[in-house]
Amino acid sequence: MLIEWNGHSCFKISHKGYSIVLDPYNPTMFPRMKPYVLEANMILASHGHDDHNYRQGVTLIPTDLPDPFQIETIHSFHDDAKGNKRGPNNITILTSDSIRVAHFGDLGCFLQETQYELLKGVDAVMIPVGGHFTIDAHQAKTIIDRIKPKVVIPMHYRGENFGFPMLATVDDFLKLCNPSKIVRYETNQIEISNATKQQIAVLKYL
Repeated sequence: MLIEWNGHSCFKISHKGYSIVLDPYNPTMFPRMKPYVLEANMILASHGHDDHNYRQGVTLIPTDLPDPFQIETIHSFHDDAKGNKRGPNNITILTSDSIRVAHFGDLGCFLQETQYELLKGVDAVMIPVGGHFTIDAHQAKTIIDRIKPKVVIPMHYRGENFGFPMLATVDDFLKLCNPSKIVRYETNQIEISNATKQQIAVLKYL
């Protein structure tokens, strides 16, 4: 399963010729980010905000190939007040050929015990770490320590030339992690398989 990061919380996940884009954003909201061109067979959004649900930024392409993904949704909140501040948020789990990956959207709160159980054993998670609008670095670390995924992909943080200025950088999260597990990629892609080693995968915004 190929995971491609396109900045912010936008990922394209591909398997067996079929692709899904999660949380496409309106690039005009980010003065330092470049426009992007994405094509996919399906679009999923964790919630309705324009930096996660900019569906017109993705071209849907028809295909005769079967959808290889099983999709599960865990309903959560965009804040720590049961959605009263910023509304609901969906965590999406995609499963295919025994590989399970979870995209946490704009999660803004800790999980309930039943939600932790549903997420235990996932192979990879895409989780926000920048704080302010979402969980912060410490909260994200607490969650992944409970879930114990093989691969952790930080998202929704501020970089040198991308992201909202009020967000923390990824370094705040990495300081909490085992340095020997941190892998900094020179690409925005990672292949997830049964052979993928345990790691914190810092993908590059291109």
